[in-house]
Amino acid sequence: MTTLDTTTTAEHDSYAAGTCLSREVSGSFLPGEDIPVRITNATSAGRRVPVLAVAGGTASGKSTLAEAIVVHRPGAVALVHLDDFYVPAHDPQRGMRTLSATGAQTLDWNHPGSIDEDAAAAAVDAAATSGRYRLVVVEGLFALGLPKIADQATWGIYVDAPDDVRLARKLLRKIEIQCQDPAISLRNYLNSGRERHTDFVAPSRARADLVLDGMMPTADLLTAVDNLVGPHLAFAR
Repeated sequence: MTTLDTTTTAEHDSYAAGTCLSREVSGSFLPGEDIPVRITNATSAGRRVPVLAVAGGTASGKSTLAEAIVVHRPGAVALVHLDDFYVPAHDPQRGMRTLSATGAQTLDWNHPGSIDEDAAAAAVDAAATSGRYRLVVVEGLFALGLPKIADQATWGIYVDAPDDVRLARKLLRKIEIQCQDPAISLRNYLNSGRERHTDFVAPSRARADLVLDGMMPTADLLTAVDNLVGPHLAFAR
């Protein structure tokens, strides 16, 4: 495992409370849809392409990095967000439940048991064997913790950031993007979120091939990723 950590100088409860803004990234892949990508001679028809798993805590910067990789390599990279594979929040028969600070029983967004692992793994496999990409990136809290996802990964990256920074980023997101009372997030963090990170997310750091400092500029992180996967994407420069 390599750690890239220098001194140089965004996750979600949107499912529970709606959002003010939506995010769209070219290259994202959802199950059941035709993969939207420009077909070029850079495709990899007839073989399975490598998979890069990007994990890290809430608001560590993993989604930002994963999306930057797609933009950096247009048409070459498929992106699978594990956030798209949470089980239905209002189905009490699926996923793990927890008591929210609001007093309601809700889906536990910080527990890997709330992810439809089979559907997520199928999406990764479909993208990797589609013949349209040179690389598939799968990102999420549990990208290195869910066996059916981690087992498909050629490489693993863990994006690390101090707990206070991650919490501050999350609260700003609640206020500026999701228009949500940040007090709810603070109480949920103290009640269960902090413990879930310790139990289910932080241990995956040890499984990563590369640990990146989530405080670093995105351009520096992309350079580190290029050093890891660059030989497979050199054509896309």
